[in-house]
Amino acid sequence: MLCVKMCKPSQGGVVNVGKRAWKTGLISLACASVLTACGAGAGPAGQPGSGGAGSSSSSLGTVTLYTSDGLEDYYKAVIPEFEKKYGAKVQMVADGSGAVVNRLKVEKDNPKADVVVTMPPFIQAAQKDGLLEAYASPESAAIPVDQKDSAGHWYTFINNYVNFVYNPRLTSSPPSTFQDLLQPTYKDKIAYSNPISAGDGMAVIILLEKLWGEDQAFSYLKQLEQNVKFHTKGTGYLDVLINRGEIAVANGDLQMDMADKTVGGLSLSPLFLKPSQDAKPVTFADPYVIGLVKNAPNSRGGKALIDFLLSKEAQAHTYDIYGIPARSDVSPSGDKATAVKQALNGVQIVTIDWNHVLDNQKKWQDRWQSEVLGAYGKQGSVTAPQ
Repeated sequence: MLCVKMCKPSQGGVVNVGKRAWKTGLISLACASVLTACGAGAGPAGQPGSGGAGSSSSSLGTVTLYTSDGLEDYYKAVIPEFEKKYGAKVQMVADGSGAVVNRLKVEKDNPKADVVVTMPPFIQAAQKDGLLEAYASPESAAIPVDQKDSAGHWYTFINNYVNFVYNPRLTSSPPSTFQDLLQPTYKDKIAYSNPISAGDGMAVIILLEKLWGEDQAFSYLKQLEQNVKFHTKGTGYLDVLINRGEIAVANGDLQMDMADKTVGGLSLSPLFLKPSQDAKPVTFADPYVIGLVKNAPNSRGGKALIDFLLSKEAQAHTYDIYGIPARSDVSPSGDKATAVKQALNGVQIVTIDWNHVLDNQKKWQDRWQSEVLGAYGKQGSVTAPQ
């Protein structure tokens, strides 16, 4: 498969568009983006020192984080604090939610990562495949029971919601229902990310299956494919293409799209579609989830990073990127928290049975590959244009 992560520098040297906030010169285009930064001075995990260079015996060393794309702006705000506090260096590899778990599978016998951040159902699949180590984080008490694994294999990290997105500058009358997307006016103007490699792409199938059942969902996707221009490996670049007018509608998630709109300055608007004209717009919670990699090379550092990212201090920053904290003791505040609340006003949030999704995920992916993608001979992951 070809990689879709593609970035262009802005005037300030930073591409600051949600899922593509990368410092120029630190971009790897081999389907993974790596950011590294060094902090100074700290003691052992949980016991920050008073400063200085630190030593191999008192610092946490390098902590490797495999993460779904979409949180780059958040990491830029909080990771330097972790590095400074613990004398650590965090190396991040970002890709689609499914792709980062696939990387863990490939490296299972010789793990390279310490911590993984992905989305359901990929986190449940990672647990099932024995890729995660149970860890009882002391910060987990503030996370609701239904948002974490009872044995500590994973914890909800940042809450988010699935949606679609369009360019209001170019689309004066946006679609309101899923059926609207089947109209001839959207021929070659729709794109959505590959459900095999991207959590947001899988979310499209999950939502439709929840609304209509499996067979009707795939019948719809086969009809929709006639209007689909292409699919991407991850969801991160679709907002750029929407902004350029190369496509009219794409899938996304609320956190990314609101950040791209307000912080990135892109011409786009989040959109929740209705299953029928007389129904409410629908969505479901699709959170970022964090876990410790089994046999991690730096387990101590990985645990410290998990504790830090789940801490009240770090969770308070989630509103800065239009995310919603996993912790129940972080109160919403500020304009961005208000904007998220307003965006979800009047939208029906359906409940997803993630065990059902996990049991059927491979079947759905295979069916999508053969019945939807294969029927039209399209690539499952195009290279994003420069």
